[in-house]
Amino acid sequence: MILVLAKGIGREQIESLKEILRQEGHMVREIGGVEEPVLAIVGKNYREPSYYESLPGVVKAVPISKPYKLVSRELHPDPSVIKIGDVSLGGDRLVVIAGPCGVEGRKTTLDIARKVREYGAVLFRGGAFKPRTSPYAFQGMGEEGLKILREVREETGLGIVTEMTSPGQADLMMKYVDVVQIGARNMQNFELLKSVGRIGKPVLLKRGLCATIEEWLMSAEYILSEGNDQVILCERGIRTFERYTRNTLDLTAVPVIKKLTHLPIIVDPSHATGIRAKVSPMGRAAIAAGADGLIIEVHTEPDKALSDGPQSLYPHQFEQLMRDLYVIAPVVGKQVDYAYLDKASIMKPRSAGARPPATVVYSGLPGAFSHKACLQFFGGEVPLDNCSSFKEVFQRVESRQASFGVVPVENSLTGSVHENYDLLLDNDLKIAGEVILRIKHNLMGLSDAPIEEIERVYSHPQAFQQCRDFLEKHPDWDLVSYKDTGSAIQRVKESADPREAAIGEGAEPIAGMTVLKEGIESNPRNFTRFVVIAKDESLPGPKNKSSIIYSVSDKPGALFETLRIFSENDINIVKIESRPIHSRPWVYMFYVDLEIDLAEERNKHIMDALIEKTEFFKFLGSYNRGSQEKSE
Repeated sequence: MILVLAKGIGREQIESLKEILRQEGHMVREIGGVEEPVLAIVGKNYREPSYYESLPGVVKAVPISKPYKLVSRELHPDPSVIKIGDVSLGGDRLVVIAGPCGVEGRKTTLDIARKVREYGAVLFRGGAFKPRTSPYAFQGMGEEGLKILREVREETGLGIVTEMTSPGQADLMMKYVDVVQIGARNMQNFELLKSVGRIGKPVLLKRGLCATIEEWLMSAEYILSEGNDQVILCERGIRTFERYTRNTLDLTAVPVIKKLTHLPIIVDPSHATGIRAKVSPMGRAAIAAGADGLIIEVHTEPDKALSDGPQSLYPHQFEQLMRDLYVIAPVVGKQVDYAYLDKASIMKPRSAGARPPATVVYSGLPGAFSHKACLQFFGGEVPLDNCSSFKEVFQRVESRQASFGVVPVENSLTGSVHENYDLLLDNDLKIAGEVILRIKHNLMGLSDAPIEEIERVYSHPQAFQQCRDFLEKHPDWDLVSYKDTGSAIQRVKESADPREAAIGEGAEPIAGMTVLKEGIESNPRNFTRFVVIAKDESLPGPKNKSSIIYSVSDKPGALFETLRIFSENDINIVKIESRPIHSRPWVYMFYVDLEIDLAEERNKHIMDALIEKTEFFKFLGSYNRGSQEKSE
């Protein structure tokens, strides 16, 4: 049952109401992220909705129709994000769990961990207890295996995911692991589910071999009913009549789960296919379907593996899969972050009395594209603050009121954001990183607004340019420029005028709005590049891209002399663009992006040569362009 409370109800009255409900045997949850205060109640002894509506402060009582209550999106409309140490599963960054099927020995396990960590995994899988079909097969190393997994975490920083097969292992799970896995064979072992619910650690719940989606969600309900809402669902294939693969991977479960429940879902293509060559294609397909992550079996010597060798990827195959996911992820609004763990370590205080966590600033309202770029680059745990303009972002980073700023610099359809290029020239800041965001524009309006009656549309000028083909079909609409897409959507919501609409990404951050027309950008290959700016902060990871600004003398061949330096040193120019110098008409600066770390000592001669051949030179910084390749 969902209880909608009166607007303006006080905290004391809410707590009094919760106490009444608990005395009647209900489990009570307060739901956030909605405009009106909402309580969700679960219990065996429900009364009629009219009874609950008679309680002080309750405006409306809505029964939950699904047999699973705590798991349902009816109770929890916003998607849940599960926190595992520095890793957040269910957010804007993909989470890839990788490692061997079973822990077989210290050296092999550590070797695998170092490789998967290098290639982008953020959690490590490995079974210490192995339920096997045959009683004679390798059953795992038990606590000795858990000790090895603990050593993996200490050396690499990877959180540990391992399977629990008996309630008697609860104390060992509490001592050694970060995520408790419930395997497919134990999905309906209800005493085991209750046990992991009481442990309180995040739980990875695999779908049973022959389980329906509803049965799977009811198993999750057992865990949540014990007070543990940190559940991750894992689709790993179901048993069908097909024998060419080990199981049949049900990728339709991903969008179905996303609609039915707030819990995040990952996919296990290793157990689903059982064939090494099929794992990567199904992993790519799972992310395209909307999964929040993958769990992949990787082994340095699969032929010698004591379990599941034929489905384990070699490290180089896992590396290529991660590179593929880096390309696919932005299409579905996600990112692969190779510096995830390293970044997290410098973005938080290391000890009591240390400096506060680094603050990141952006321009626009929460929900705007710049805000989403911050979330995809830094995650949701870093303090974020919005500014009224790009100039304010630069000012706050320049004055050290913020550690980092995130600003857009170019769009694949409409070109450069010239204001920010000029601000890079005028301020003493460096580029510390970049993130590429797919820009998908929707026409947003009030929930009851017919598109035929729209008269005015609000958005950022660049959004109008990116949607010009759609807008040309409605020449009678007045286009009103706004500073960002989030503010435009907020403006339409506050006006409550069905004749007004806005162009933006979506309605999730702002209740009461709906998508009138989805995907109205002129070209679906619409991406914006954002850069992370900093005063003197740096970010970990390899640096494989540099940005510079320079001007040359007004004589024939001057620009060619600088380009010759790049050619002779085999440096790829990613971008070159000229911008006029405001105080000197018809004199230009060149903004150049290069595939090299110019700050490296061995490349100092290149920097010196450029300074010698230019009249003005400014080094904007070296950073990771997002791919996994390292500078040679």
